Amino acid sequence: MESKKKYKLVIIEPSTIVTLGLKEIITSHPEFEITGCYVDFTHFIERVNTIKADIIVVNPTLFSYTKRMNVKPLFAVLPEALLIAIIYSYIDSDVLKQYHGAIQINDDSISVSNKLKQAIKNHQENLYPSDGNELSEREQEILTSVARGMTNKEIADQHSISIHTVISHRKNISRKTGIKTVSGLTVYALLNNMIDQSDME
Repeated sequence: MESKKKYKLVIIEPSTIVTLGLKEIITSHPEFEITGCYVDFTHFIERVNTIKADIIVVNPTLFSYTKRMNVKPLFAVLPEALLIAIIYSYIDSDVLKQYHGAIQINDDSISVSNKLKQAIKNHQENLYPSDGNELSEREQEILTSVARGMTNKEIADQHSISIHTVISHRKNISRKTGIKTVSGLTVYALLNNMIDQSDME
């Protein structure tokens, strides 16, 4: 995966041994960074407002059967984050369909890295299908401004164009990328190295 982006991971796992092993494996790959480890979902949700995560590695057995069968709403607070299951006991295949990928307890370091990269790749391809519609240079400039949180008026002033033109560019950007939300466009800009995480802080 050719990217300068460092993917931020959170681990939600009750076993200290498993967590330490995952940390050791994941941090051995420079494209990944662990930003938090939590023993259960409650500890995670208590701190969610301060959490930055591209990927959440979570043990599905932490949830009751009912919640396990409908896990995505539990993570609605981080809608752009990928969910990766850590598995070391039987998990129903219908449960696993809700995750973007799964790591098995006996996976080696290369397998873990490859599974994380594959989940990222698959997610990007699903979110941003390639239809041959390249963004123009001006559209990339507008997208960058949108991702930085600027309003239509601020974008118009910065680029010396009318608000109507900004809106027109934004419609074209949404049509070409297939993304309609500001948060989705922000992720698109980050993943395509059009902006840096620091631009948003």
